[in-house]
Amino acid sequence: MAIRERLSGNEAVANAMRQINPDVVAAFPITPSTEIPQYFSQFVANGKVDTVFVPVESEHSAMSACIGSQASGARTMTATSSCGLALMYEMLYVAASCRLPIIMSAVNRALSGPININNDHSDSMGARDSGWIQLYAETNQEAYDNFIQAVRIGEHADVRLPVMACQDGFITSHAVENIELIEDEKVKAFVGQYKPENYMLNPERPMAVGPYDTVNYYMEHKRQQAQGMINAKQVIMDVAAEFKAMTGREYGMIETYRLDDAEAAIVCIGSSAGTAKVTVDKLRAEGKKVGLLKIRVFRPFPTEEISKALTHVKAVAVMDKAEGFSAQGGPLGADVRAALYNDPFKAKIVNYIYGLGGRDVTVTSLEQVYNEMLEIAETGIVGETYRYLSVRE
Repeated sequence: MAIRERLSGNEAVANAMRQINPDVVAAFPITPSTEIPQYFSQFVANGKVDTVFVPVESEHSAMSACIGSQASGARTMTATSSCGLALMYEMLYVAASCRLPIIMSAVNRALSGPININNDHSDSMGARDSGWIQLYAETNQEAYDNFIQAVRIGEHADVRLPVMACQDGFITSHAVENIELIEDEKVKAFVGQYKPENYMLNPERPMAVGPYDTVNYYMEHKRQQAQGMINAKQVIMDVAAEFKAMTGREYGMIETYRLDDAEAAIVCIGSSAGTAKVTVDKLRAEGKKVGLLKIRVFRPFPTEEISKALTHVKAVAVMDKAEGFSAQGGPLGADVRAALYNDPFKAKIVNYIYGLGGRDVTVTSLEQVYNEMLEIAETGIVGETYRYLSVRE
């Protein structure tokens, strides 16, 4: 029987860590992810896990410790946010290029400056090309479920890449929701025992991790790393199928909501999808054909799934909680445009920047977006393709 609880997203992730019982957790506190290592350190102190908890002096050191630990053959995890993730930046690339399946809870928060502690996606989007798999959660339940699945995904022999399990700071990290926890023994059986093929403490196969890579080999290693990301897509779906068999909860690369006959759609990531679903229901009751496409997996990017889901849609609003400073829009907008480039139906696309620094996204504001998309669908006139939502111009 599933265990019914009321937990914040941070508590849920900390409990997932407890159930997985990793070998090492190295972390440095930063709002709003601080509670995850805080809760987990209590599990360590109370003897509920066998984990070695490594308190470090910075986030750069946290990821460095994670790299050393995972390279030595230990299942390793961490959590961070915002400028902490940015301080890890150099080491994120090292972790991915060394094919180390470290699992990170990335609790999304705006990057400085100006200083802001509220939610947007600028931190993890800034690391989108570092070689980490990225999963995004809409709810506390999904944050918990994604974190458990991340272990199986990253450690798979065809992948061997680190994974960011992202959730929206304060919106899910601190808000309390009803949640179903999986029984401890089922989680342990699902993730299994970590059995690395190559690791530094294996006396039978001496090896080095992170050596200088000459021009004769660097490109081949990057090609192998890229193949791991390509392979991750099928592994993500296979793990999701096993997870559904265990829990009844279904996950994919994307999730669609009332999209089958929609003329106008929103594409978004994270907790805003919940607000969008309420907005869709309201507008559907008024006879308007609108729908939602939520992206759960941002890396690897679900190009084929997005193209197939939006084939019949006439106008699409891509919602970015991060500014790309390309003078064209945000990173999600650029990737969705690329996904639809070869689509013969070619929906009209507008990229909205919204929610920066925690700016509220409401049913009213998303209703405005849908109505603008319906007007484009009807007239064919797009106008500005790069817009800000709910901002004083």
